[in-house]
Formats: sequence, structure tokens, C-alpha cells
Amino acid sequence: MTLSIPELPLLTLSDDEVQLLTALRSDLLNQRFKLELLDAYFNGEQIVRDLGISIPPQLKGLHTVIGWPRIGVEALEQRLDLEAFRWADGSDPAGLEEIAEANDWFDEASLAHLDALTYGREYVVAGSGEGDDPPLVTFESPLDMTLFWDARLRMATSALRECQGDRLDFGLAPEDRLATLYLPDQTVFAVEVDGGWEVIDRDIHNLGMPPVLRMANRQRTADRVGKSEITPEVMSITDAACRRLMGIEVQAEFFGAPQRYILGASESAFQDAEGNAKSAWETYIGRVLALERDEDGEVPTVGAFAAHDPSGMTKIIDLYARIMSSQLSVPPHMLGYTSDNPASADAIRSAEGALVKKAERRIRRFAATHRDAMRLALWFRDGEPPPKEQRIECVWRNPATPTIAAQTDAAVKMVQAGILPADGDVVLEMAGLSEDQRRRVAAERRRAQGSALLSRLTQQDQQAPTQPGTGDGEENL
Repeated sequence: MTLSIPELPLLTLSDDEVQLLTALRSDLLNQRFKLELLDAYFNGEQIVRDLGISIPPQLKGLHTVIGWPRIGVEALEQRLDLEAFRWADGSDPAGLEEIAEANDWFDEASLAHLDALTYGREYVVAGSGEGDDPPLVTFESPLDMTLFWDARLRMATSALRECQGDRLDFGLAPEDRLATLYLPDQTVFAVEVDGGWEVIDRDIHNLGMPPVLRMANRQRTADRVGKSEITPEVMSITDAACRRLMGIEVQAEFFGAPQRYILGASESAFQDAEGNAKSAWETYIGRVLALERDEDGEVPTVGAFAAHDPSGMTKIIDLYARIMSSQLSVPPHMLGYTSDNPASADAIRSAEGALVKKAERRIRRFAATHRDAMRLALWFRDGEPPPKEQRIECVWRNPATPTIAAQTDAAVKMVQAGILPADGDVVLEMAGLSEDQRRRVAAERRRAQGSALLSRLTQQDQQAPTQPGTGDGEENL
């Protein structure tokens, strides 16, 4: 009798899981080259192609960098400041704050926003915490992660994260390759062994969906993956500006020192005291140029060609800066372009209008991902999803740059018109106070109200008339 031993799902991947992992891994590798190119432009490490005409072969190794893509991305990211989570109905947000603080959410969010703007997307993963710890929420780079998306349900159907061995709890070595496969009912951790995959753990969560979200930038209905802020137009203008900078460097090598000419000089003018010919550099840097008259008594003619003027190149770079300004929606002065008449404060704020509007749109899209990630974390903590009618709000700092006086003036006018109560939290938010500052103000108000109440009670006790029968003996008589 022959006995067949079934495969243990804990130790091996099923055939469907192997096929899914292979497909996800292929998609990850196909996207990596494009993502690394975007990363190179952000870091100023891209290879600038030249036409091979104006750059001599000896200067092929010369590399010029202009950081306009990084400036444009960071200018937008610096206006996306997530400050807090709260319940829309005003309930106590202590549970949300605990999860956010445990995961260093607000600092990590700035890194996630920067990656989403650079690469076009970022991934958020939720999972169970260790023991009684709060749920774990991490932000993952698209260089290491990808997913398959269901456009109708607007959710992931599966996801893969592949990286070097960074799980010490699994006993992995730094050179081990770890793959994390996210499925609707479980998360599978596998390590690459001899060209195959060996399962080292399975987290059965039975959520009905992979605990992975995508933070996409510049989505379209036909493209839910997202697009980078470093567009092909930005790359092209960056390359053109780098070539102009390289041309200035080359011209500085050739024309930095004005060329001189000598007409009618004898050969001895170019020889040293011993009769040896001087080098071209020694002849050029000679402080005193002593020349003899010829046989006719004529003095040799000495002159210099006009030095090269790089202003033509700099004007072209200024033109590129203005074009790049419109592509990145940033004021021209942020890209180094200046004019003879400096812009006024109102003109600068007007130029920042497009950047502010772009930031507001990104806040709207990214806030949805942060809210869904917090709901996933609560799901892992409580074992069930929070009710849909109980909405979570993300608190963001104002992406515009209004002055404190302007914000305070607007809040005061709203109170004077009776639209808002003077002691409300909304007034403090309109005045530009952060979440922590608003909490401190609320605590100080409670202390002030308690002190005022205690003072009134003390005054009432002091002013109360003496009751009959409670005074001294003489009054009773």
C-alpha cells in the first residue's frame, strides 16, 4: 500500500502562489529601470547625452549637475505636512494618536510623500504588532514593492515586497533574499533558497483583502499607478541646461585666458637665457615681455584677442529656468532666475498660486490613503473594521504661506460675525496653531475656568451672612 504525504502549506508555496509571486516579481523588475532613472534625476546623477560636437573627447568625463527636479519635488513636498488624525464626530482620538505615535507616522509620512512625488507612487502596509503593541504601519518604496490592482473595487488583489534579509526575528542573513507575498487572507514570508522559495512564516489574518494600499500621484482613470512630478519635459529641460553648463565649463578651459598674438618678433623672444625654447604657458604668464627691434628698427606688434563672454549661455539658462518654472509650478526665483527688478511680496505670492493649488490636490489624494491605512490599523487592533459612518479626518497644515497676522485677522472676523464661537477649536486652527498648540490652549482654558470657578466660590463663602445660632455666645444672647 502506497501512502501519499500531502504538502504542508506552512513550508512550501502552492502552485498558484508560485505563479502569482513570479508575475509580481516580473512586474517589479520591469518597473525598476524607470524608477531608478527618476531617482537619478532627483539626485542629479543622470547621464547627460551630448551631440559630440562642442565637447572635445578629453572632457568627456566632465559632469555638470543642475538640481531643478529635486527643487521642484521638494518645494511641493514641503507643503504637505500631516499633523494629526481625529474622528469627524469629535470623539476622543486617543486610540488614533497611539497608533500614529507608535509608528512615527507623521515623520514617515513626509518620506512617503517625497517618494510618491518622485516615483509616482508609494505603498503603505499594515500588520499586527508584536504582542500587545499597537498595529504596525510601514511605508514601502516602489523600488521594493508592487501590487496588482482591481480598478472596479479600487483595492489591491495581491502584492509583493522583495528585499534583502532585514528580518532578524526570522534568523535571516543580510545576503538572504526575502519575499513577502500579501494575499487577501494571509501574508506569506518566503526566503530564496537554491533558486526556489522556502516559506518561513504565514500570518493568517482573513481580512478579505491584502493589507496594502497605494499612494499614487497624478492618477488618471486609465492609469491608476500614478506618474512622477519629474516628467519627460522636466528631464529634457534639465539635460539641456546641463549641456549649457558644460559648454560654459569647456569654453572656460579654452577661452578663460585671452589669447595673445605677437607680430614681427624674433625667435629669441621665445627662448630662455640658455637658448632653450620656452613652453607656451611660460611665454603666456611672463610678467615682462622683452622684445628686440628688428633690423629695420621696428618694434614687434603685441595684442590680445577679446576674451569669451559667457553671457549668451547664461541667457539661455535663464530661458530654461523660466520654462522649467512653468513645468514645476514654482516661482522662477526658486530655480535661480532673477531679474533687474525684484518681484514684490504680492507678486511672489501670486506666482506661488499654482504650487499651492497643486499641494491642495495632493493633500486630497494622499489624505484618502492615510485614512484607509489608519482604518486598516484599527482593523488589526480590534479584529473588526471600524463602522463606515465613523469617519476619520486627517489634519494638515495650510499649504499656502499666509502671514500670522492675516490668519488671525480672518479668524477674528469670523468670530465677530458670529459664524464661529470664540472659544472653539476651529478658531485656533484658522489662526494657524498646530495640533499640539491647540491642545495646550484647551488645557490652559480648563485651568483658567477652574481657577475662576474656585475664586467665585471663595468670594461667595466670604460674603454669605452668618446663620442664626452659629455665631458666638454674645450674639446668641
